[in-house]
Amino acid sequence: MALNSKYCDAFLAVAETQSFDAAAKVLNITASAVTLRMQSLEKSLGQVLIMRERPCKVTPAGQTLMEHLQQQRLREQQLLQQLHGLGTEEFKVLHVATNADSLATWLLPTLSEILLQENISLKLQVADQSQTHMLLETGKVNACISSHAQAMKGCQAQRIGSMRYRMVATPVFIQRWFSQGIHRESLRKAPAIIYNAQDQMHSHALLTHYGLSQHSYPFHYIPASTAFAEAVFAGLGYGLVPDFQIAHRIQQNTLVEILPACRTDIDLYWHHWKQQFPVLKQLTQVILQQAEQHLNSPC
Repeated sequence: MALNSKYCDAFLAVAETQSFDAAAKVLNITASAVTLRMQSLEKSLGQVLIMRERPCKVTPAGQTLMEHLQQQRLREQQLLQQLHGLGTEEFKVLHVATNADSLATWLLPTLSEILLQENISLKLQVADQSQTHMLLETGKVNACISSHAQAMKGCQAQRIGSMRYRMVATPVFIQRWFSQGIHRESLRKAPAIIYNAQDQMHSHALLTHYGLSQHSYPFHYIPASTAFAEAVFAGLGYGLVPDFQIAHRIQQNTLVEILPACRTDIDLYWHHWKQQFPVLKQLTQVILQQAEQHLNSPC
């Protein structure tokens, strides 16, 4: 049994927009037509694919189909680029997953030249460095930057360097919260800044070195890399910030590394399919040749 392409397009549109109305706008058809195509697809597969809620949710069967269709869409895109090439006026599209700190610091300076020279349209997805490889596994991206060293089947993982994080705070913050020293009890009272619930670096460091679990101290969640750093610079809390964003501030003494034992180095790897189409191969070469020049630079 072959999958009907119009039905699959309707399903993907609903799955990605989480709405029948929004899917109809994407496909330029009526919402009732989207509904009919969805019903026909579900009937042909004998599975419920979308939970009709607000927002719509994909069922386990729908998730399996969505991953297959996304992988298929990327493979078709790669095939067309390989077979037909693109004119000099057109853009080649690449989907890449990255962690937020790489995006906020070294990634774009590394890739800007090749993006301009080769007319590459970069579609970035941001996730925690421990989660980005899942986007590659499910076919949502062509490649990813990940902290996972192990490549999945059919892929390669190559180390591109490491990012060092230091626990820092402003002198004013230190005077207010750590005037009597930095120890277990003062850390119980001082506000920390943590990226989000998936970010385990800060909590792991304090648990390892001070036996403090995350519920033992106050903290802010600030899930944006630049805003996170700015919150530390403004004295709202102390936190683990990449060397890229703090080197000059430490040299100028506007920031102080308060817990050297909590320094954290995160190794980063470039994951991609072994069979690469030309433009991805070019991007891979740039990443492997230039990324380490930006990474591993201590304060």
